Amino acid sequence: MSIIWTIIIGFIAGIIAKLIMPGRNEPSGFILTTLLGIVGAVVATYLGQAIGWYRAGEGAGLIGSIVGAIVVLFIYGMIAGRRSTHTTY
Repeated sequence: MSIIWTIIIGFIAGIIAKLIMPGRNEPSGFILTTLLGIVGAVVATYLGQAIGWYRAGEGAGLIGSIVGAIVVLFIYGMIAGRRSTHTTY
């Protein structure tokens, strides 16, 4: 059941992150938005445990997942933006 909740929270976090940081280089679609949120939740959990905000085995909540998804979206935008600026016609 926790996997289903992770997917649901990840999807919601991905949608909110994309609303906060709109752009044309970001991934779109149901699956990519869900993956964005799930990766954001994993990033937030890992960083939160490393900093000491979360205990071992404790995951990030919705707000932490949104912040993590925004970080992942920002990094993705930098990588995708860097790749598209080197295109010559």
